[in-house]
Amino acid sequence: MSLTPYTRPLSAEDAAHFLRRTAFGATDAQIRALAGKDARAVARHHLNFGQDRASGNPFDPAQAATPFAGVQLTRAAWLYELLYGPHPLRELLTLTWSNHFVVGTDKVRNVPVLAEYLALLRRHAATTDFARFTLEVAQSPAMLRYLDADQNRKGRPNENFSRELLELFTTGIGPYTEKDVQEGARALTGWTFRGGRGNQKFLEASEYFFISREHDGGRKTYLGQSGNLRGEDVVRIAATHPATAAFVARKLHRAFIADEPDPAAVAASAETFRRTHGNVRAVLEELLASDHFYTQRASIIRGPVAFIVGALRTLGQPPLEPKQLLNLAQTAGKMGQFLLQPDTVKGWDGGREWINDTALLTRMQVAASLTLSGNAPKLETAPTPLALLGRETPLPGTERLNDRQRTYLTLISPEFQLA
Repeated sequence: MSLTPYTRPLSAEDAAHFLRRTAFGATDAQIRALAGKDARAVARHHLNFGQDRASGNPFDPAQAATPFAGVQLTRAAWLYELLYGPHPLRELLTLTWSNHFVVGTDKVRNVPVLAEYLALLRRHAATTDFARFTLEVAQSPAMLRYLDADQNRKGRPNENFSRELLELFTTGIGPYTEKDVQEGARALTGWTFRGGRGNQKFLEASEYFFISREHDGGRKTYLGQSGNLRGEDVVRIAATHPATAAFVARKLHRAFIADEPDPAAVAASAETFRRTHGNVRAVLEELLASDHFYTQRASIIRGPVAFIVGALRTLGQPPLEPKQLLNLAQTAGKMGQFLLQPDTVKGWDGGREWINDTALLTRMQVAASLTLSGNAPKLETAPTPLALLGRETPLPGTERLNDRQRTYLTLISPEFQLA
C-alpha cells in the first residue's frame, strides 16, 4: 500500500499550498514559477537541498561573553537562516527534528555543542538512513548531556536516555517493557563526552567518548533480541523496530499534512518507511507528491516560528535589523516556542496548544509591526492573496483597504494562520 500520487500539473493554488507547507510561505512570483509542473518533480527538487547557508548572517554565537548570550545568539542565527536561507524545507525539517530528538537549552548551553546538534539535524533533515541518524543524535554531546546519558555507568545505570529512545524517538509507548528500558540502559553504559563541560567552557567544543571500563558487557535481551549488546546495537534495534515506522510517519504527517493525521495515510507512509529500510527522504518524496497532500488544506495551525517566518517569506524576505531579529526570536518564545527549548522532553504539542488569548494578541502585534508600524519593512511589492492565502481571491471586505492594511488583516486572519 502506498499513497496515491497527484497526477495533474500543479495549478497556481496547488503551488501556493506546496510552498506554504514546505517553505513557510512564498511570494507570488515564486509560486507561479512552480505552476504547471509535475508534483513528483517539484517534491524531488525541493528535497534535493544542500548544506549551504544564508550569507550575511549577523549573529556569531562564538563571540558570546556568557552561556546565556550564546544561547540567545544561537537562536537568532537560526531564525536568520529560517528567514533568509536558501533551503527553507531543510530548515523546516530541522525544526521538526528538533521537536523529535529534543534537547533543551535549560541544560545544554555550550555554543559548539548546540551548533553541532543543529548541523546534525540539517545533515539528516531528509535522511536516507533513520537508524544512522538516531545513532548520531544519541552520541551527540547535546543529547548525552540533556538526557544524562553521560552519567550511565556499569553497576549504576541511568535509564533516562534508554527510556526516551523508545518512548519518544523510535517505537513510541506500547511495544516495549520496563525490562527493555533497563537492558537498554545496561547496553548504553560507558557513553560520555569530553570537553566543554561547565559554564566556564561554554565556547569549548565537545566530542563523544566511550569508556570501555564503564561498559556492562554482559548478556542482555532487548526488544526480543539477545546477546552481548552494546549501545550501538540497542539504538539500531529500536530504530528499525516495525513500530518505529508508524511513529515516525505520524510525526511527518503532523509536520506536513494535518495536526490530526489520517490513520490510513500514516499507515501508507509507514509501509514506505519499512520497505525502504528507514529512508525518510523516500517517505517525504511520496508524501509531498501525493493526492492526500494536495487535498488536505488549512489543516495545520502554524506555530509561532512558522507564523513569523511565513509572514516574512510571504512579504518577500525584507531585510531586518539584528535587533529586530533578536526581538522576534524572543517574541516567538512569548508565543510558546523558544527555539531549542521545547516545553518538555516530548517536545511542543502543537496544534490547538499554540492558540490562546495571549498568543493571538502577540501575533496581532507581530503582524502590525511588519505592516503598519513606523518601523515596518519597506515592501517592493505588496503580497497577493495567492501568496497570503493560497488562493486568488482576497479576504471579503479588504478590497478597498490600502496594501498595508489589507496585508495586516490577512496576516491575522485564520486563513493565513492555517496552513
